Amino acid sequence: MPELGRTILILGIVLVVAGSAIILLGRTGLPIGRLPGDITYRGKNTTVYFPVVTCIGISVVLTLLSWIVRHFRK
Repeated sequence: MPELGRTILILGIVLVVAGSAIILLGRTGLPIGRLPGDITYRGKNTTVYFPVVTCIGISVVLTLLSWIVRHFRK
């Protein structure tokens, strides 16, 4: 049971850090979430948003960070 508590605590910390990073990035004026290639459909009463390019960019950055961390841990 202590492992479950530790896992939940770590996930909570990760969520707080990610939320803080998103808030800080929003204040810098970077176009995260409004990149060219992100799809937005505005209908009469509905708006659908697919941040395709933003997700790819975040994936590339996280992959590079993961690779760097694994490279230096050896």
